Amino acid sequence: MSWGPFEAIRGLRPAGVLPQLTPVRRLLPDVPTEADPYSAAQAALAPLAGSIRPRARIAVTAGSRGIHDLVTVVRAAVDWLRAAGAEPFVVPAMGSHGGATADGQREMLAGLGVTPETVGCPIEATMETVVLGRLEDGTPVHHDALAAAADGVLLINRVKPHTDFHGPVESGLGKILAIGLGNHQGAAALHAGGIPALGSAIESAAHLVVATGKILGGLAIIENAYEQTASVELVVADGIAGPAEHALLQLAGSLMARLPFDSLDVLVVDEMGKDKSGTGMDTNVIGRCWVHGIPEFESPSIAAISVHRLSAASHGNASGLGLADVIPASMLDQIDLKTSYVNALTSGAGGARRSRLPMVLEDDAAAVLAAVTMSGRRDWSELRLARIADTLSPNELLVSPALLDEVAERFDLEITGTARDLIDATGSLTGWGEG
Repeated sequence: MSWGPFEAIRGLRPAGVLPQLTPVRRLLPDVPTEADPYSAAQAALAPLAGSIRPRARIAVTAGSRGIHDLVTVVRAAVDWLRAAGAEPFVVPAMGSHGGATADGQREMLAGLGVTPETVGCPIEATMETVVLGRLEDGTPVHHDALAAAADGVLLINRVKPHTDFHGPVESGLGKILAIGLGNHQGAAALHAGGIPALGSAIESAAHLVVATGKILGGLAIIENAYEQTASVELVVADGIAGPAEHALLQLAGSLMARLPFDSLDVLVVDEMGKDKSGTGMDTNVIGRCWVHGIPEFESPSIAAISVHRLSAASHGNASGLGLADVIPASMLDQIDLKTSYVNALTSGAGGARRSRLPMVLEDDAAAVLAAVTMSGRRDWSELRLARIADTLSPNELLVSPALLDEVAERFDLEITGTARDLIDATGSLTGWGEG
């Protein structure tokens, strides 16, 4: 491929003219943090002690998200269940992720650190489902065949705002029950009604599964703005996808990390991936939803976004890549189109629309320069540019000089180092410790 046009872009603004960036940290006082997630999870499970029969096979869910203490909480649940006399095993609960194959989903869990050795029990996976019933509109409710055959199911998931819609129940226990344990067929069926209807479909499907009597309850992990566990809470079966989960969603929303700026010309995101967010980049952080029928975010407003890597834990799944405006060519080698498109099409209109290919430029330098060109700034000294590692980490930033006056006026922002280049001599992003 010839990169002639992009040499012309370089000629407009030499790479050295890009402003240097200063490291900044957002300070969040009084952030709740759970010092011992293992003990917290075991203590939360205590009310279920009387419902565990000896030698009962209990399926414990593990999803595809990058949850800080996922391994610790799953291990705590497995140990607690075994001590209570049960025979626990872990099942992947991630819809169509992992290329919609059992082996792919086991690989995704391994990439997140969830293995038989780390959690202390077998990991059993299948894409087979049973249909437990239908919603009022006739939509079938699929349920993982291994979970359906178990004596009970214990859900584990992080509760947080969803990236596609907002309502009483978003990402959390109801979703992992209705969509995660629905496997490919169940996820596709619920998404087929469109994103605006997805929230109510998740609630109805979750209630239908709970009505089987197999769901013991769920451990809800709440994370703070530093990606640490704030608390681990038990939601009993009847509270899943109901008021109890809604209360935890409100708490999670109040603790969620967000960009400290309402408007940016350019956001440079080092890495996206399924372990960061279901959409690769959390839409609540970047302020882009891009789903037909769903209102856009009021803030932040970002003119152009460049993304530079796909996380290894994504196993090639770049669903959500279309939320970026520009990427370097090196990202193409990281993308598995089949895996990405299976996940995107399972998610319906939102997934497909947000998985289109952005502009592809020769390297990191050309990608950033193109994003800056898209910003509409004539005077680059006024450029409002910020860089983050990923959307899980928006509290640690590198910012351009045009943002420093705002940083100085904010009590919750502090400068943590000296200014450094964004691009090195090879045209690649510099490391975060450089400068």
